Amino acid sequence: QLQASGGGLVQAGGSLRLSCAASGFTFDDYAIGWFRQAPGKEREGVSCISNSKYYADSVEGRFTISSDNAKNTVYLQMNSLKPEDTAVYYCAAARITLPTTAQALGVTTYDYWGQGTLVTVSS
Repeated sequence: QLQASGGGLVQAGGSLRLSCAASGFTFDDYAIGWFRQAPGKEREGVSCISNSKYYADSVEGRFTISSDNAKNTVYLQMNSLKPEDTAVYYCAAARITLPTTAQALGVTTYDYWGQGTLVTVSS
């Protein structure tokens, strides 16, 4: 199971840190991705951590993904938030190593999904 948390309401320019806690498996064997879905839009890849870290162009330089294997938790630090970052954020796991960027940020790569956490950025 994957449990995402940390969403909330923040003003533009602010920061939030999302957490994705896993139970029943260890991150060592999986790529963990963050995705988001805004109202009326398709779900899109934001970031992924496996052997490397991957970021969508829209968040590069503002978001940072990290993991704490001892806690089986992956974090997404989101800085300089913009209103267009408003979405439900999901974490997901895929048993894949050395993914390409397309695979790392691709929805269809992932087998296991957590529930979403809502991030709202006000202007």
